[in-house]
Parts: sequence; structure tokens; C-alpha cells
Amino acid sequence: MPERTDGRGRTLFSAALSCVLIPALLLLGSLVWDNRRYYLVSLLVIVLSLLPMLLRFERRKPQARELVVLAVLTALGVAGRAAFEFAPAFKPVAAIVIVAGAAFGCEAGFLVGAATAFLSNFFFGQGPWTPWQMFGFGLVGFLAGLLFSRRFAPKRLALCAFGGLVVFALYGPLLDTATVLMVSADITREAILAALATGVAFNAVHAGATVVFLALAGEPLLRKLDRVKVKYGLLEP
Repeated sequence: MPERTDGRGRTLFSAALSCVLIPALLLLGSLVWDNRRYYLVSLLVIVLSLLPMLLRFERRKPQARELVVLAVLTALGVAGRAAFEFAPAFKPVAAIVIVAGAAFGCEAGFLVGAATAFLSNFFFGQGPWTPWQMFGFGLVGFLAGLLFSRRFAPKRLALCAFGGLVVFALYGPLLDTATVLMVSADITREAILAALATGVAFNAVHAGATVVFLALAGEPLLRKLDRVKVKYGLLEP
């Protein structure tokens, strides 16, 4: 019972960071700092993303192989985004982040998503959009961990349905709304609706790409990660 209670408290703490503190930090960067301190905001998002992971290690020292697994998943996301540079909307990043969250839990999913966005933007260009991409991909990984890692082993259909929905209805609209905050001093409902309407086609392609990558590689990658978890006792959600 104490372990279960600790896990619930850790999840609530992670949710508070992901859904309250980090969004507040992003709004501070956009509205108060006028998007000029995006490197600082990005680094603070990384630090806040690490806090829940540190709580998971509070009773024991982290094993190097645990950190290596997360680093490999992050590198896979960065490489996947770079490999599909020719197709801006067709990327495997969200699929990889979803697999990370489903395999290792909310905290790992958020950290892999945020780190992937930050590191890959050294190739694609850093800017005030970076913290928002970090938050968006992190939230995708967090929700995947919340839905899949504790309740049931995700099947291909469930993974694909979740991936398509969360990218089209959450990640895409979040970044479209952030665009209004970044480019306009006059934030109106009309401007936000126009940005959302403009992004529908792009978000549909991105969601479709996520479904395709999850359908092709989601289950096989999860099976391999499950074997690694069982063999080494890594990062149990």
C-alpha cells in the first residue's frame, strides 16, 4: 500500500508540473518576456521535466542503463525527425514519445518528449516555438503513460487511435494557439480560430503519420522495451 500511495502522489505531482507550472512558465515567456528568453524557458522546462524522474529514484540510485534507455529513445526521436526533414508534417516523433510513455510511465514520457523537441531543434532551429513544442510532445508522452502504462498492455489499435487523436486534437491545436501568442500582440478569439482552421490540414497529416508509425513499429518496439524492463528491472511505472 505505501508504494501504491507513493506512486499516486508522484503522478499527481507530475500532473501538476505538466498541466499547471510548465504552462504558466510558457505564458510567462510569451506574454511577459515577449518570447525573447526562449532558451531560458526551454532549460527550465527540462529542469521541471527532470524533477518527477528524480522522485522515482528517491529510494535508490539510478542505474546507468536506465538513463541510457531514455537517452536512446530521445536520440531515436531526434534522428526520426531529422530523417523526415523533407516532409515537415510527416514525422515519427509523437509515435516514439507515445511508446516511451506507454513503456516507462508518465514521467519518462514527458521527459523524452521535451528533450526530443529541444535537441532536435538544434538542427531545425531554436526559437520561441521550442518551449511550446517541448510542452506539446511532453504532454503527449505524459498522457500515453497515464493511459497505458498502469492499466493494460496497449494493442496496435489502441495505440493508433490514441496517437491520431492526441496529435490532431491536442498537440496540433496547442501549437496553433501558441503561434498566435508568438506573432500577435492582439490576441483575439478570431485570431485563434483562424490559426486553428489554418492548421487543420497540417495536423491531419501529422496525426496520420503518427498512426502509420505506431501501426508499423509501436507493438514491436514496446515488446522489446518490455523485455529490457523485465531483464534489468528498469523504470517500472
